[in-house]
Amino acid sequence: MARKVAVVAVGGNSLIKDKDHQTVPDQAAAARATCQHVAGMIERGWDVVLTHGNGPQVGFILRRSELAAHELHEVPLDYCGADTQGAIGYMMQQALYNEFRLRGLKKQAVTVVTQVLVDRNDPAFKHPTKPIGSFMDEIAAKMRREKDGWDVVEDAGRGWRRVVASPLPQKIIEQEAIQALIAQGFIVIAVGGGGIPVVEDERGELIGTAAVIDKDYASSLLATGIGADLFMISTAVERVALNFGKPNQVWLDRMTAAEARQYIAEGHFKPGSMLPKIQAILNFLDKGGRQALITNPENIERALAGETGTLVVP
Repeated sequence: MARKVAVVAVGGNSLIKDKDHQTVPDQAAAARATCQHVAGMIERGWDVVLTHGNGPQVGFILRRSELAAHELHEVPLDYCGADTQGAIGYMMQQALYNEFRLRGLKKQAVTVVTQVLVDRNDPAFKHPTKPIGSFMDEIAAKMRREKDGWDVVEDAGRGWRRVVASPLPQKIIEQEAIQALIAQGFIVIAVGGGGIPVVEDERGELIGTAAVIDKDYASSLLATGIGADLFMISTAVERVALNFGKPNQVWLDRMTAAEARQYIAEGHFKPGSMLPKIQAILNFLDKGGRQALITNPENIERALAGETGTLVVP
């Protein structure tokens, strides 16, 4: 009997529980906790492609790079993304290896450093909005704008920051490799941080670009491309809510794509929070996907059993 394939998108912030637990060992411990539940899912017959965010981790690399700039070359943003794909992939590979061993599962996880193609003419490049890196004073910010071509903005009186584009993902470059690994029974960790953004030049060659791709949009594109049976977004909340945080809050166990669109129109989902997750799911369902789930890491297995989480269907 054919196994079922799921793309499980884990938020980068889920590796950092709070400001007192940001070290690499802290992140590895959080990865182990999440991977326990992913392993439970695999034990129940799912083949999994695990994707993850990397926002805080890229921020740490950029900060280290800035502090060491008087001695060492700075790290370009696309290379920061590649670095985090390797580091977080290592955490998850090791956590899954140990978990499979405990459960007696003959499975192995592998990380694919993943490039994601974006359109070099995407309108987002003309209106960069994604803040990255450290705060600067006005003089330093304007110097970087002149010297390095950075887009910089003043951030609510807290200082100046670099901003980059957040273009839409067009193609997962390593998709065929990911599919081949799934077919051979591997658990795949891929599209870390939304993928390393690349553009095609006039000759069709790939070039890394300073941008940030939404992790859930890229994961949705991958889920569509490999024909996943399930697209799951593992986030900070157990279920989706209407009127979130208000006295009339209502938790949702299930919603259709049409209902999701209605809730979006009514303003229930915030742009920097649940909205992109719902939009990513709608993209998956609109392109033939059959079901999607939203829950937090510790409830992955219960959500699959229909006990919690929010199920979204066409």
